[in-house]
Amino acid sequence: MSARPGVAAGAPKFFQPHSIGHFHACPPNHPNRRPTVVKSRLTAALFALALLAGPGCATLRQTAVSQLGDALAGSGAGFATDDDPELVRSAAPFSLKLIENLLAETPAHRGLRLAAASGFTQYAFAFLEQDADLMADQDFAAATLLRTRARRLYLRARDHGLRGLESAHDGFSRQLRADPKAAVRAAVRADVPLLFWTAAAWGAAISLSKDNADLIADQVRVEALIDRALELDERFDAGAIHAFLITYEIARQGAAGEPAARARRHFKRAMELCAGGQAGPLVSLAEAVAVAKQDRAEFQALLKRALAIDPDAHPEWRLANLVMQRRARWLLSRTDELILPDANLPAPRESP
Repeated sequence: MSARPGVAAGAPKFFQPHSIGHFHACPPNHPNRRPTVVKSRLTAALFALALLAGPGCATLRQTAVSQLGDALAGSGAGFATDDDPELVRSAAPFSLKLIENLLAETPAHRGLRLAAASGFTQYAFAFLEQDADLMADQDFAAATLLRTRARRLYLRARDHGLRGLESAHDGFSRQLRADPKAAVRAAVRADVPLLFWTAAAWGAAISLSKDNADLIADQVRVEALIDRALELDERFDAGAIHAFLITYEIARQGAAGEPAARARRHFKRAMELCAGGQAGPLVSLAEAVAVAKQDRAEFQALLKRALAIDPDAHPEWRLANLVMQRRARWLLSRTDELILPDANLPAPRESP
């Protein structure tokens, strides 16, 4: 973790949408994961802010804000290892608002921009969009309200990501609008986390905006961001980019080859990079490909594999797997709604 304001090695990590792939967390021995150091820095910075709340301390306060921003941005997998999704549901909004409050004073802090982009995206999926899916059959109006709120948070996350990229590449947002493929050529490997989370948030917003032609037209910008991220670091975050592309390839326009075949290649690579330890890619392939192919056997097999993963076997992905296993159980319960009976099976014989 860098000591320079505006530069941080990590971001608050709890989970990422299944449509983006598997969930996001630092491995147990990752250098970003320094809980004792981060906790002490966070406590010291908060204490300093409390002392410097009055007038006449602007310089010292700015230093304390920057230190707190670095501590939050590099705080590692605090949520990711939790075994209680409902506890995280309650705690995450405070963390996210604290990040935004700090950004109001240090708007060029790239680490905090990344933290906001990833945090709002993950929160919107796990606790808004998923809840909407689960309740839609019983209360469509309430589900619609949740999806609208999720879309707003995805766009909020996208804007944080774009501002983070803009802080290193002046004019990036404007260039991305004008010529997406040319704009992303300026990005380097250090930009991959921001490229990924900006694309993830933007893509998720588009998926909830089928009636918004302007937003749908932004799909070319999502593709430019995620394709550049893949080009720069295909191993990023244990295969997160490949996991995103499992679902995205089904909607991609004009690419060579059959969409399902492309999705399966990304699935295979995502599972290799996470060593089979994440449920997200399995759920993504079940929804994106098995449902489209109406393959009941594969659909159920993939979801059962996801449910067979022991969340405690990979503490760094514990919360992610618990959230995705919840979705896998829900999808299995809807098999007969999602997969039609096999038309090739013989019709039941009538009783004599």
